[in-house]
Amino acid sequence: MRLLIVEDETRLARSLAQGLKAEGFAVDVVHTGTDGLHRATEGEYDLIILDIMLPGMNGYRVCAALRAAGDETPILMLTAKDGEYDEAEGLDTGADDYLTKPFSYVVLVARVRALLRRRGSTGGATPALRVGELVVDRVKRQVARGGVEVTLTAKEFAVLEHLASRAGEVVSKAQILEHGWDFAYDGDPNIVEVYISALRRKLGPGLIHTVRGAGYRLAPADHRG
Repeated sequence: MRLLIVEDETRLARSLAQGLKAEGFAVDVVHTGTDGLHRATEGEYDLIILDIMLPGMNGYRVCAALRAAGDETPILMLTAKDGEYDEAEGLDTGADDYLTKPFSYVVLVARVRALLRRRGSTGGATPALRVGELVVDRVKRQVARGGVEVTLTAKEFAVLEHLASRAGEVVSKAQILEHGWDFAYDGDPNIVEVYISALRRKLGPGLIHTVRGAGYRLAPADHRG
């Protein structure tokens, strides 16, 4: 899943991004409200972590603008403020949850997972993806084939999750990179092949098919075409 962090405290933003990447999320970071609104509008995210006190355009205005445009992406607001009126204002503008600084990283991750579960239960992102005998649980971040759990690294999970979300379709290397790496990644795109090979080794044969010159397709072992 892909997250957007809009936070002007550089050290905090970097720390959150590193932690969430270690959890298996792809994370983009911007530091102003204007950039946050632009990035949220132009990209596709499963959840937005949005600070309230931002330069240029505060978090209330960013949240209100997204909701006015019909964007229903879950928003977790962060603020150094405290008090029921600040929380009420954040929720009234359309935020889904609210966390006051300083906060526990463990609590933040729990809130993120709870919002993603809630989104899945209300028709948003599907919490469990099934492709034949393969099950990819996006919330618990667990994978099983034929009822046997398969242990994946965070990045392997991110690649498989994207393939499973588009099961039966051809997914290019560029699309996998866009989903699994942050927008600033400028390394070798062939890194995708490394993770595809690792997934094939761990999942077994017949699931991930190479479409020469186009990309990869995740399909059940008996799938043809």
